[in-house]
Amino acid sequence: MNIKQVSEEKGISADTLRYYERIGLIPPVNRTTGGIRDYTEEDLRWVDFTLCMRSAGLSIESLTEYIRLYGAGEETILARRDLLMEESAQLERKMAEMQACYDRLQKKIAHYNEDLVKGDKIFA
Repeated sequence: MNIKQVSEEKGISADTLRYYERIGLIPPVNRTTGGIRDYTEEDLRWVDFTLCMRSAGLSIESLTEYIRLYGAGEETILARRDLLMEESAQLERKMAEMQACYDRLQKKIAHYNEDLVKGDKIFA
C-alpha cells in the first residue's frame, strides 16, 4: 500500500505519515525499487497504534521512547510495560478530569433548562 492509499484510509495527510516516520513514531517503512513507500500490514498496525495513542494524548516523546524500546528487543519488556502503565495512569487522570467537566456542563445545561421552563421562555 502506498502513502496516498494509507493517507486516505487512515484520514491523515501523507505529510503526517512522513513526519511520524522521520521522528520515529512509526518504524522505517520499506521502499520499492523506485523509492516509493510500501506499507505492510505491520506498518499499518504501527500507524494505527500511533494514531490511537496520540488521540489518547500520549506525547511524541513517550511514543518514540516506546518504539525505541520495542526495537531494542525482549530485554526491554519490563521498561515498555512500565512506560505504558504510567501513560495509562495519566490517561485515567485526564479522563476523570474530563468526566468532571462534562458533569459540570450537564448541570449548567439542566439549570438553564429549568430557568427556561420556570420563565415559560422557549427559544427556537
